[in-house]
Amino acid sequence: MPRLSEVITALENLWPAERAESWDAVGTVVGEPDQEVTRVLFAVDPVQEIVDEAVKLGADLLVTHHPLYLRGTTTVAASHFKGRVVHTLIKNDIALHVAHTNADSADPGVSDALAGALDLRVVGPLVPDPTDTSGRRGLGRVCEVDPPMTVRELAARAAERLPATAQGIRVAGDPEATVRTIAVSGGSGDSLFDQVRAVGVDAFLTADLRHHPVSEARAHSPLALLDAAHWATEWPWCELAAAQLDEISDRHGWDLRVHVSRTVTDPWTSHSPSPGAPN
Repeated sequence: MPRLSEVITALENLWPAERAESWDAVGTVVGEPDQEVTRVLFAVDPVQEIVDEAVKLGADLLVTHHPLYLRGTTTVAASHFKGRVVHTLIKNDIALHVAHTNADSADPGVSDALAGALDLRVVGPLVPDPTDTSGRRGLGRVCEVDPPMTVRELAARAAERLPATAQGIRVAGDPEATVRTIAVSGGSGDSLFDQVRAVGVDAFLTADLRHHPVSEARAHSPLALLDAAHWATEWPWCELAAAQLDEISDRHGWDLRVHVSRTVTDPWTSHSPSPGAPN
């Protein structure tokens, strides 16, 4: 069985910490470098529900997309929910490793997994990484829709293919407009409107779209917007990442058991449509 330090080295080769945004907090949060690893669980959120799942599974390593501590802290006391996560991990000899914006910009990365879930053909990154001479890394992805679909059909595909959430898929724009090209970005994407307009796509699928940026984007152009739940747009990466670690395990003869959590940790739990609202 590999030691944690060996598995972490493999993960850092996939998602180097230096490629994370300057404000981000990635890497190993909890873990003894010499401990053996036999079972790994991938998830989006390092919340108590996921940590309890890792305990029940008998995992030695939990890999999440979202950081546990994005900002500094002065305590890991179990009286706080994040402290309870740390205590549970340590008591059960479970390491925690985070790959966040370094996984967003990877090749393949979070948006590749999102595009794959929707059967979109990736053309290239939406915001290319200037340090990548191959032109494949960067934030978001520009994709072709083949054959072309209406906005309504594309929203229905996203609702069907992405994990079910209370939000579903919200749409801004003409539902009958034809989509031949689309930009996708897992997670919050309304900071990318300038780049999306610059590449001239017909639609943009992302999450956490806010009123004013959407209103302004619609005033700028006929760009159709598809807004999914944040968690749902990033969950496909867990399956991609697990497959990548599986391949590494096979190559090294580690015989790791690699799992993907299907626990829905999207914070929204129900949805009541307004009577007479547009469908």
